[in-house]
Amino acid sequence: MIILNEQEIKSFYKVEDAINDIRQTLKAKVQDKVLSPHRTVLKFPDRNSTSIYMPSADLENNVAAVKVVTIFPSNPDKGLPTTQGIIVLTSTENGEHLSMMNASYLTRLRTGAMTAIATEYLSRKEAEVLTVIGTGAMAFEQALGVLAVRNIKEIILFNRTANRAELFAQRLKEIGVDASIHIVDEANEAVSKADIICCATNSTKPVFDGASLKPGTHVNGVGSYLPHMHEIDSTTITTASKIVVDDLHGAMEEAGELMEASNEGIWSFHQVYGELQDLVSGRVQGRENGEEITFFKSVGASYYDLAVAKGVYQQVLNNGKGSIIDV
Repeated sequence: MIILNEQEIKSFYKVEDAINDIRQTLKAKVQDKVLSPHRTVLKFPDRNSTSIYMPSADLENNVAAVKVVTIFPSNPDKGLPTTQGIIVLTSTENGEHLSMMNASYLTRLRTGAMTAIATEYLSRKEAEVLTVIGTGAMAFEQALGVLAVRNIKEIILFNRTANRAELFAQRLKEIGVDASIHIVDEANEAVSKADIICCATNSTKPVFDGASLKPGTHVNGVGSYLPHMHEIDSTTITTASKIVVDDLHGAMEEAGELMEASNEGIWSFHQVYGELQDLVSGRVQGRENGEEITFFKSVGASYYDLAVAKGVYQQVLNNGKGSIIDV
């Protein structure tokens, strides 16, 4: 078994790799070559925390994966990351466990790659202004995903804790992002100027007013992943001409803002324009004009983790990375 820690994976596996690997897996899924049983979620209400178990299998390449990820929102106060996880990759030819890899970075990266793909299809090609709401750990790869597919000239940051936004801006500058970066203290101000918005918060109530969106805006919502979370408001949902989800089954059970809109009768899951795989496969069109407001909602699904785990493992075989142990 090959063991990979986060720093090793970061050294060679980037958002562009994840985008490509997810595209290929989504195309295979459309062809019924991917199994993705629904996740198991264990909740710990006394700590406002969650542990999630996510299995999947690639029938074409004879490999399966299971990810175990934990989300403990109070961890930063203890000097620990909010999200932690591992992925175990297994051969479905002989049952050999091929690799175990840290999944914290890969979870962030695959989500950023999903955002990149959605943004490529749903945002205006000439989009230049990116607003990021919530500058926690998950948000950084969201920004990287957008930067990979659009020529962003201005980045606007909003976070309830301003110093985290400042650290976020510094990280972007350190990796060579040359867009102008501004920090604002009002979310709707940031939204009103945006061509593309990335929300990555654990908020239980909307983080901006959908009435602030200008025509032609594309919104990515990846932070709320449980029914009680609602970072996007009903105005955005009912205004959007196209709502695309990463996985419809997952969204119907876990996308709190969509579930609430459905329960209130102001919107229906029948109005979902498509899943991400439908955009990639060409089953549905992306943006069709410059005035549409579009919304991509992600709660995560196991086959996205499978996609990046396979990609990492293949690069390891090609480049000799990681430590090998007998199990």
